[in-house]
This record gives sequence, structure tokens and C-alpha cells, in this order.
Amino acid sequence: MAMESSKIIEILLREHYVSEDDMARAKEYIKTHNVLLADYLLSEGILTKDLLGQAVAEALDVVYADLNTHKATKEAILKIPEVIAKEFRVVLFAEDEKNVTITTDDPTKEGLSLKLKELFPNKNIIIAYSLSEDIEVSFLLYRKSLETRFAKIIQEKKKVAPEIIDEMIEDALYHKASDIHFEPRENEILIRFRVDGVLQEAGIIPKDNFENILNRIKVQARLRIDEHNAAQDGSIRYISKNGTKVDLRVSLVPTLNGEKIVIRLLAEYVKDLGLNSLGLSATNQSMLATAAKKPFGMILVAGPTGSGKTTTLYALLKSINKPEINITTIEDPAEYKLPGINQIQINNQTNLTFAKGLRSIIRQDPDVIFVGEIRDEETAEIAVNAALTGHLLLSTFHANDAATAIPRLLDMGVEPFLLASTLELLIAQRLVRKICERCRVSIKADDPSIKDILASLEPKFSAQLNTFYRGKGCHICGGTGYHGRTAIYEFISISPAMENLILSNPSKQEIWKLASQEGSATMFEDGLSKIKSGMTTLDELLRVTLPPDK
Repeated sequence: MAMESSKIIEILLREHYVSEDDMARAKEYIKTHNVLLADYLLSEGILTKDLLGQAVAEALDVVYADLNTHKATKEAILKIPEVIAKEFRVVLFAEDEKNVTITTDDPTKEGLSLKLKELFPNKNIIIAYSLSEDIEVSFLLYRKSLETRFAKIIQEKKKVAPEIIDEMIEDALYHKASDIHFEPRENEILIRFRVDGVLQEAGIIPKDNFENILNRIKVQARLRIDEHNAAQDGSIRYISKNGTKVDLRVSLVPTLNGEKIVIRLLAEYVKDLGLNSLGLSATNQSMLATAAKKPFGMILVAGPTGSGKTTTLYALLKSINKPEINITTIEDPAEYKLPGINQIQINNQTNLTFAKGLRSIIRQDPDVIFVGEIRDEETAEIAVNAALTGHLLLSTFHANDAATAIPRLLDMGVEPFLLASTLELLIAQRLVRKICERCRVSIKADDPSIKDILASLEPKFSAQLNTFYRGKGCHICGGTGYHGRTAIYEFISISPAMENLILSNPSKQEIWKLASQEGSATMFEDGLSKIKSGMTTLDELLRVTLPPDK
């Protein structure tokens, strides 16, 4: 049954899961955007997954089985053969001497009841509903290690290279990896996945099998197979077993032990992406929404590579995307396709650079312009002038913190009076791993794992922390204790006082002194609030940033 069916909408309204006003706004939004009603309600924080699951279950006239709080064990999972489980989308939820509760995301599937009676002939069968993504997570328990699957493929000696590549990409998608690394060693090829920003060993391939795999990837990415001593870049469109389209960016570089491959995985469309899902505090979200409503000006997001800058701006673009607004982007590359937005990808072969593309965009009658990155003086100058002449301009910028961005732009040759007139909001961010909700436990401040770290902090920070949380490690998080990521932020709103300060060509320290007086908090302080709420750990916060005085 479709998520946006009239019966589910009726239940959401009747049970006050969603207000009439929220539902009206949602219906209006999905008329002009290629998204599901459920995706919109979830991304905007109007509805939780748990409430959505309950509403769908009620519409289907079955009970709701929450696989988040009631974790499926491997023992229970394996009582249903993998082929049957995946064909009928079923998981064993609970069992006693007389009854067995089977949960699925498709209770109306033809033949389901008959198949379950074959599997459990002596029990009363209760069918429940669970969300599709929770069913998929439970299916992870069927998967054998990559190394075991590779060994089986090699032993069977059939289509070794295609099968190994497919297994590896499917595994990366299961684990929501952002990158796959093939690292040549002396006698083997190590495969590592970057999951939640951290590399994890995934498997090993004998070196004898690597040449065929390398050549297949080169052919699919339209790269030269006879070139082994130069860096090459390409791309592949991959369709997964469940039909999901994924763009793969392929990078090859020669190393002492052979060619190393790194594959970046990019989903075709941004899913569940909204300002509410980024980890913004209420104050920061309000500040960002206010700046985005202005008809002109510049919003910059600063941070190193891989800190989630583009994701933040994509979420902002999605929130302001309306039929009456012309939004145009120029990116390198366009990481996600955003419905209803004009996206341009730079092309060095045709001399389409950020600067030249930005000049052309201004002649395309845009209301909002997104420049993937301000890299040079020419792009900075055009961007500032675009923001000055009636456009809202969004861009990313490489800087360690928000206060550093202003001196760097001034060093690029941007005139202080132009920057002061156009800059509306500066944001800096980093990504931290979230504690796995399935295995999260609380620990006290005197616990040995936290005591020494806490003692190293200044009292003004350590005094804010009493109870801590960590993940014990489970099959969902792969034993790491972390699952998913969120961002920590630093916001500087450009007030009249800050405009005057920019005119004096200030230092980073002068900018931050005024910003803190006006209420800005550092990324470290934002991280402390996420530790207190049980979202992340102190070790993780210190991995990506330092206390302000350090």
C-alpha cells in the first residue's frame, strides 16, 4: 500500500500525529517536488518513523512491530531461510510455544500466509508491519563476510571480476559506505570501506585476481586500460539489486604495489534530507531560515573536505525550492540530483569553470545561485557581485572555522566594503559519528573510559557534563558503537557591528571576539550539547575538533 494513501493520511490526522496545517503544507509541497508525502513529513521533523509505522500498520489492519526497540537476533533471523525472507520481506519478530509473530513491510503480499504456515505448521501465526528500512537492516544478519563470498566466487571460477565487483558495491551500499578503497599490497589487495567518515577493513582479494577486476572497472568508467603510470578519473552508473541508481566516481592512481582504486558512492537523489535532519539547534536553524528568506546576500559554509558542507546547502536549497523561484547551481561534480533545480557541472575540457559558469548563470535570470566552492579570486569577486546585484548566493569555502573565512576572502582580493554589504551568514561545520541507538548505554563520569579525557578539559567544559553515553557494539553498527553521522556547527550572523568590523580588515581573533559577544557558540560547544543529549561521545568530538582555548 502506498505511503501517501488516503487511509494513512486519515489516520495521521485522526490520531493527531500530524496537524491539518502541516498536512496542507505537505500536500502543497509534493505537488511541485518529486518526493513522497512520507519523505517530506519525516525530513521536516513533522512525523517520526515510529509514528509513521504505527499509522501504516493501522491502515493495513495489523499490529506495528518496532524493529528499532525490539532487535532481531541472528538466531531468530535464521529460522526463516534467506531466499524466503527476501522474497516475502519477512522477519521473525517474536515466538513462544503457541504463537509466532512475523513482521513484514508488505502484509498483503500474495502467498504470504500460505508460506508462513509451511514454515511454522504447529503455531498460530500473527502478521505484523515494520518499516522497509528496518526490515533491510535485519537482513544484514544473513550476510556472510566479503572475504568468504570472494573465496566462493574465486573457487567457482565463473565470472570472477563482475561478481566480486557487484558483491563489493552491494556490501558498501548495505553499510552506507561513502567510499570503497582497493589498496594494493605486496601479495594481496586490501578492500576498505569508509563508513561514517572512518575507514574499516572489509575484505582481501588475492593479487592474481586483481588485474581482471581493475580492467573491468576501467572499461566501465571509460578509462584507458593500457595506462598504468598516470592518474585517471571516471564515472560509472550502477543499478543495485533493489533497483536503486547509484553514481560511482572512480579515481585511479599508480602506487609502488600497483594501481590503487577509490570509488565514491553517490545516491541519485537526496532522501530524507531536510533542515531538521542535519543536527542544527533550534537557534541555528532559525538563523539559517531567516538568512535564506532574504532576496539577496551571501551564505557561506566553511570546513574541510568531507565535512558535510554541500549536504547542508542541499538541504537549504530543498527547503526554499518553490515553483516561483529560479534556483541554479554550478558544481564540481553535481553530487546529487535535486528535482526542480537547474544543475550545471563544470567541465575543464570545455573550459567551463566556476568563474565562467557563474558569469553565464547571472544571465539566466536566477533568484538563488549555488556555487559548489569558492576556490579563487575571480570566483570570489563574481560571487560577491552576484550577491550585491539582487541574488541570494550560497557557496562552500575551505576554512577551519567561521571566523577564518572573512580574512581569507579579504586576502583573495574581495573589497572589505563589498564583503560587509553582501555577507549575511557564516557557518563552519564538522561531522561526528552518532552513537548507535540499538546498543547505546549510559556511563558515569568516573568510568575509566571517560575519566582521563574529562580531566584534560577545562572546568568550564567538564562541569557541563555528568552522564555520558556510548555504544556497546552490535550487528547494526558492525561492533563500532556508532551508526550514522550528524554535524556540529558554528554560526556567525553578520550584524551591523560585524559589518563595521569587516571594513577594518580584522583578524580572526577580532572577528570571533565580537561574534561570541553577540551570542555565537563554537563547534566544540555545539558538540558538548550533543554529548549531553546522548547523540555522540566525547572521544568522537575530540577526534574532529578541539576546545576553543587549545
